[in-house]
Amino acid sequence: MLMKVGVDYIGVGCGAIVINEKDEVLLLRRSTTSRTDPGKWCRPGGQVEFGESVAAAVERETKEEAGIVVRAIRPLEFTDDRSEDMSKHWIALGYLAEHVSGEPVNVEPDKHDTIGWFPLDQLPENLATYTKNSIDVYLDQKRYGL
Repeated sequence: MLMKVGVDYIGVGCGAIVINEKDEVLLLRRSTTSRTDPGKWCRPGGQVEFGESVAAAVERETKEEAGIVVRAIRPLEFTDDRSEDMSKHWIALGYLAEHVSGEPVNVEPDKHDTIGWFPLDQLPENLATYTKNSIDVYLDQKRYGL
């Protein structure tokens, strides 16, 4: 029997809080058919592959989902993401990432229906928990000069 990551054992995921020169954050809205958080706004990210560093996974996943090059700067937080019925369990590691090049495009329209930059004081409702946690930590660090 083939075991499924995040279902039969804990999965390790990652995501990027990408801030541009206008102090906006890049977000993607999961499609209604997405197997992960349908209809919610999320940071670009995905699964950390075996043998891959989290920073490398953040950079790879952002390129795969949004078509841009980023540089992972530092970890922000982690989220213990479990569904109420315990049908999924992921540890999601959030990173702050610098936008290096490219314009965001929806590279995976089967997973996301919208992509865009949002001012940090005008975020959409319905943020995925792991994304909200990362943004909150980033804003706290910025407020306190950390």
